[in-house]
Amino acid sequence: MIGLLRAITELSTQHVSLAGESSKGSEPAWADAKPGKSMEKILILDGNTRSALAATRSLGRRKVPVVVADQMKRNLASASEYCGDSFTYPSPTADLQGFLSTVKAECLHRGISVIFPMTDISMAAVLKHRDEFQKFQLPFVEFLTFEAVSDKWNLLGVAQRLNITVPQTHYISDSRSLERVYPILKFPVVLKPYRSMIWTNGHCTAASVKYAESAEELEATVAQYEYFERNPFLIQEYIFGQAHGIFSLYNQGQLVASFAHRRLRENPPSGGVSVFCESVEKNPEAWRMARTLLEHIGWHGVAMVEFKVTADGTPYLMEVNGRFWGSLQLAIDAGVDFPWLLYQLATGKTVDTVDGYATGVRSRWLLGDLAWLWKVLARNELPPGPRFPKRTRSIFQFLNFFDSHTRCEESRWHDMKPFLFELARFVRR
Repeated sequence: MIGLLRAITELSTQHVSLAGESSKGSEPAWADAKPGKSMEKILILDGNTRSALAATRSLGRRKVPVVVADQMKRNLASASEYCGDSFTYPSPTADLQGFLSTVKAECLHRGISVIFPMTDISMAAVLKHRDEFQKFQLPFVEFLTFEAVSDKWNLLGVAQRLNITVPQTHYISDSRSLERVYPILKFPVVLKPYRSMIWTNGHCTAASVKYAESAEELEATVAQYEYFERNPFLIQEYIFGQAHGIFSLYNQGQLVASFAHRRLRENPPSGGVSVFCESVEKNPEAWRMARTLLEHIGWHGVAMVEFKVTADGTPYLMEVNGRFWGSLQLAIDAGVDFPWLLYQLATGKTVDTVDGYATGVRSRWLLGDLAWLWKVLARNELPPGPRFPKRTRSIFQFLNFFDSHTRCEESRWHDMKPFLFELARFVRR
């Protein structure tokens, strides 16, 4: 077992000669650059997320002073050698005022100039109370705009007015609405909360997408999950296709940089976070739709626009995330360093010009991929429709550590502690 883990670690730290990096163990050309006098200190919230780790590495290697914060003292990003300092804060869902006052006080005490929230909860909290952070740079849209794209029903309405293709969707406000749509539903269907995070009586619940292949399964799912039973939700037709993400950085409605990937594996297998993905050319129609939507809104900062692309090449809009995304490291590896570009934008520096990116680069979240394999083998949370790939084939897919174009997302030769921290936490659980 120890030998297997050692082999996985060694193989997963192979370097690909892309995006300015050379062979294993070497540093990119800019890693030795001296910090300029104008390198302002940045705070990265939600340090236990993969996106926080990617941003910490990106900016730390650029000699930007990075402070990481999270509810947990020990977390993924603070384990990185590129984290200069860290602190903890109260939960923004359980103690919002405590969260806000702690973040503000620590920023003032530590001389922090820029703040990057990395999750929907912290982003919404900080943007909603932006007046309390006037002394700091928050290079993101206003709260009302962020809320507008986070509300999936509102988003679909805007998309339809802009002639953007969306799945057939029904808005379910109560049990009577559900009864009315039964006769016209074509199974399988997707049950989608109107928001990813739902506030009820001062508590925030993470609401996830579910699937139903019959009316009986639909009723049982609604009854099982309180966020469906007590809140409005959407029922959508299930789109058979591949997940295609469009990632962009905007400066007050003007495009600065863009990137695209396709998801090769997700956890859960029925659809969720990316655990294995690949940089690809942007689907032309999806790219047109994403630009139309974001430029209509007048977007500022980073955004992920997610589509499902069917076999005939038709993209359907799924959702928009107005924050950094879990597979951020892939974009950086492929040549679009979104955290650095956004930092430049926030601090008034000249923003680097991005002349395309490498396609065919693959990024793998190893422990997330292991969770995917476990669910496939257990036939747990599989997508609707035809059976998922055979167990034997899935095992061989997981055990492919020799693809020279694939990099392990959390394991880097020059910064191994985050991977070891995550591995230890995984074993304990």
